[in-house]
Amino acid sequence: MLTMTGVTCCFGDKAAVDDVSLTVSPGSFVGVIGRSGAGKSTLLRMINRLQTPTAGRIDFEGRDITALKGRALRAWRAECAMVFQQFNLVGRLDVLTNVMMGRLNHAGMLASLLGLWAEHDRAVVFSVLEQFEIGGLAAHRAETLSGGQQQRVAIARALVQEPRIILADEPTASLDPRNAIAVMEALRRINREYGISVICNLHSLDLARAYCGRLVGMAAGRVVFDGTPEDLTDAAARNLYGIEADEAIGAPGFAPRQATSGWQPPLAQLA
Repeated sequence: MLTMTGVTCCFGDKAAVDDVSLTVSPGSFVGVIGRSGAGKSTLLRMINRLQTPTAGRIDFEGRDITALKGRALRAWRAECAMVFQQFNLVGRLDVLTNVMMGRLNHAGMLASLLGLWAEHDRAVVFSVLEQFEIGGLAAHRAETLSGGQQQRVAIARALVQEPRIILADEPTASLDPRNAIAVMEALRRINREYGISVICNLHSLDLARAYCGRLVGMAAGRVVFDGTPEDLTDAAARNLYGIEADEAIGAPGFAPRQATSGWQPPLAQLA
């Protein structure tokens, strides 16, 4: 259970996140929605501790995440993987090496620097790449891939960390509709097959309604909606998004595919 209690984050005299209290149950797929500047990214960065709260507390299964430092903080970031809008891959390195970086917490820094990855770690990574249909790209430099391929590489890197939570910060923002669907399918499969909690910031309400079991709406740093996709009417969405409503609600081309029945959890296969 992830619990945020009275969490606030200020930059100068401006509160990017203002007194937010939320509880996220294990295995949830939560979409955080709202217009640009609503505080969505800052909220996720505080959970991962890339940003330190100004006030309030974040707990995960009895641990005070806001108090973690050093090795304990690094361990938390392995448990709470982050997927970024701009992928955060090392462009000059190949896909295999980028994804192997997700195994650092298991292999250790020295082994990774020397390229002495254990066979088990390599097998886990290759299995994940195959499941995301990018196994054939293992030797390709990350910078040569399309945006959709790079985001799947980033999700694969997060998954091989064996996290408890995946935080996805606008993972489809720079993608076309087809690649956006592929990325959301990957996140949904991870959530359903592994039971890993996913908290995903999304600007597109169509994607949020199609893939998320719970929606948390933010405006001016505060939570102003918390419910199911069915609870969020178009009128409520227009109040939430303001002048960005037409862009968020009416985006064409987003239609979720049925999950592939033959998909198997790659880490479970190798357990």
